[in-house]
Amino acid sequence: MTLLRIAWRNVWRNSRRSLVTIAAMAFALWTTILYSGLVQGYLDSMEGDVLDLEVGDLQIHPEAWDDEPGLSTVIEDPAALVAALEEAGLTATVRLLSGGLAASDEASAGVVLRGLDPVADARALKLPERLGEGRWLAADAPKGVVIGRRLARALGVGLGDELVVLSQAADGSVANDLFAVRGILGPVSEGTDRAAIFLLDTTFRELFVLPRGAHEIIVRRPADLPLDEAAARARTAAGPAVVQTWRELLPTIATMLDSSRSVMVFVFLIIYLAIGILVLNAVLMAVFERVRELGVMKALGMGPWAVLALIVTETAIQTVLAIAVGTLLAAPFAWYLTVHGINVGALGGTAVMGLAMAEVWTGSYDLQNLTTAVVLLLVIVAFATLIPAIRAARLRPIDAMRYQ
Repeated sequence: MTLLRIAWRNVWRNSRRSLVTIAAMAFALWTTILYSGLVQGYLDSMEGDVLDLEVGDLQIHPEAWDDEPGLSTVIEDPAALVAALEEAGLTATVRLLSGGLAASDEASAGVVLRGLDPVADARALKLPERLGEGRWLAADAPKGVVIGRRLARALGVGLGDELVVLSQAADGSVANDLFAVRGILGPVSEGTDRAAIFLLDTTFRELFVLPRGAHEIIVRRPADLPLDEAAARARTAAGPAVVQTWRELLPTIATMLDSSRSVMVFVFLIIYLAIGILVLNAVLMAVFERVRELGVMKALGMGPWAVLALIVTETAIQTVLAIAVGTLLAAPFAWYLTVHGINVGALGGTAVMGLAMAEVWTGSYDLQNLTTAVVLLLVIVAFATLIPAIRAARLRPIDAMRYQ
């Protein structure tokens, strides 16, 4: 207790220097907490868009899909496979895929048509939540379609406008029909924004003369089930069909997400190294100013470990105060960034790695953000303190008394 009182007194002997040191550490902690939450929020949003809007955790395709992707290459009994996946604790939805040409009165464009059951699809994906205008697919509007926002601009169509779809059916005949634009998606991804047309699976089968089979099954896993285990369960149920995780389907994005989290820690270290230099300088100055005092204390019987503990305690007091101030100041900003976020304006919808950036950039803050920032600060400060503390502990009283 006496050591703590002496250390507290020493901290405020030069209050200006101590306040500057505390403020610098608090600002660094405040910065890293908010920065890490924003980066984590961006990465979570990007990963969420991949999983919740388009790809899912896993995808199942016909065995020959990689070699011969086409309308006639199908999973023969998708209903039985979906039932097996559900029994294995997974959620699945069936997709039908084909390419074609869409035309309006003003323009035409190549498109990818995606047939789905809106009820089953909503159990696995959150694409309806990204609807920018209009309404999602419904059974009472079989000729209604939902299209990507950039495709809508390219074709010059809006809600209620008609467009013609032209392609080739499974039996070799011409597949063509007139559809009404029921909804227009907000930012999703480069491919979806530019070329996607979503329609009911029953309408797709009628248009392409495809009475059975499916091209793709999107699978979701429970939050507490590891991805590898979910893939193993899906492979057991899928038989000869090909099961791929989202990381296998999108290796570039998976690698980018992993490396971005590593880069975030590296940025922390850069910021904290600058603070470490400041702390090192402050502690060195405090030691140099008290060399003779420390020499007297050692001459009166204070041991090297006690001197070391005194210097470390002084820095610990400043660090604890900085952590408290930095955390308290970061809390309201973190709340605002989580609830309201930052409107990125014209950058909203910009494609990054093929994924559209959200119009509002929100943060994601949890105990891990705070713990990582605090632990790294403590490590850097500890290293910065040890050098002058060891130097003070090794002072010889006779040398300290002669120090000018």
